[in-house]
Amino acid sequence: MRMEDEQPVLGEPPTLEGCEPGKVAEGPPAADSLGPMGSERMEMRKRQMSVYQETGGAAQAQQGLNRGSNACCFCWCCCCSCSCLTVRNQEEERARKTSREGRSEGIPEFEESPPPTLEDVNNWGQSFDMLMTTPTGRNAFREFLRTEFSEENMLFWMACEDLKKETNKNVIEEKARLIYEDYISMLSPKEVSLDSRVREVINRNMLEPTQRTFDDAQLQIYTLMHRDSYPRFMNSGVYKDLLQSLSEPPSEPPPEP
Repeated sequence: MRMEDEQPVLGEPPTLEGCEPGKVAEGPPAADSLGPMGSERMEMRKRQMSVYQETGGAAQAQQGLNRGSNACCFCWCCCCSCSCLTVRNQEEERARKTSREGRSEGIPEFEESPPPTLEDVNNWGQSFDMLMTTPTGRNAFREFLRTEFSEENMLFWMACEDLKKETNKNVIEEKARLIYEDYISMLSPKEVSLDSRVREVINRNMLEPTQRTFDDAQLQIYTLMHRDSYPRFMNSGVYKDLLQSLSEPPSEPPPEP
């Protein structure tokens, strides 16, 4: 026997016969008014309606999940690319910057020293070693390096000198780590210029840091300052003005009337 009604199209909610789209049927026809084939069609429609509702509900739940994963909320911020990640990264960067700035507090802005004499300044012009062995000379040289935006070379050299004075193993390891992060790491704004060979030596030494972990790097930076920055310092206004101020005889007080 051929079925007179066509099967409903998949993906569309089936409608009951005699109902206009958008209207709810008043109720199914009585079971006793349908023949055996009508009862089968009614059961088939019920099953199709049930499958459609289950499929539609699952699709809506999936859409809600997709929308939720992109929402800018605290529970999803670890997997979305919204502005909350940017804010968090900025806060972490500020914390790292503050930490780096705080590490340099161990090195004073200027070392305590008596005012330089004319003899001191003349000796600086004769030997870079004599300039670097006195706090007064290092202060003057640091002031010049600051004008060239290369003060990190002197700060690194001074940090290595400070490391050599330590005897406590835990303090040595902590200071070595800070020196590495401040002056050796490529992510640091105060990174000093070192060749690959010296960097490899440092990386091996950092497995068990000692007072001599940065000896090769310190020597290379010392040589760089000697050959590159020191000649310019001798011709700079910082050195010439200091030399001139000490060469002039002190002005005599006016005679008393």
